[in-house]
Amino acid sequence: MKIRKNDTVKVMTGSYSNKGKIGKVLKVFPENNRIIVEGVNIIKRHTRPSQQNPQGGIIEKEAPIHVSNVMYYSNKFNTTTRVGYKFLEDGTKVRYCLNPACQGEIISDNE
Repeated sequence: MKIRKNDTVKVMTGSYSNKGKIGKVLKVFPENNRIIVEGVNIIKRHTRPSQQNPQGGIIEKEAPIHVSNVMYYSNKFNTTTRVGYKFLEDGTKVRYCLNPACQGEIISDNE
């Protein structure tokens, strides 16, 4: 998967309320090709009172969405782009933007 945790992504397809939203990837599930994006695909979960939640009630949380419904979003160039891999001269494997507007910018993992 070319999307990683802490990447900024834009939702390209889906319901009207989620389409076009930009958020940070909170968790990645590579075995299912799904990700959890901050503030996207909010569901309401009805919970019983428990030790962790003595009040109980309705809790809103993010549900996973398929990784094919999002694209990497470059904050530097304010555009979406596909992500590719390449090897540098020293042999390290890095991700980079494939959009010509991004000029092949290398994506750092701490962005």
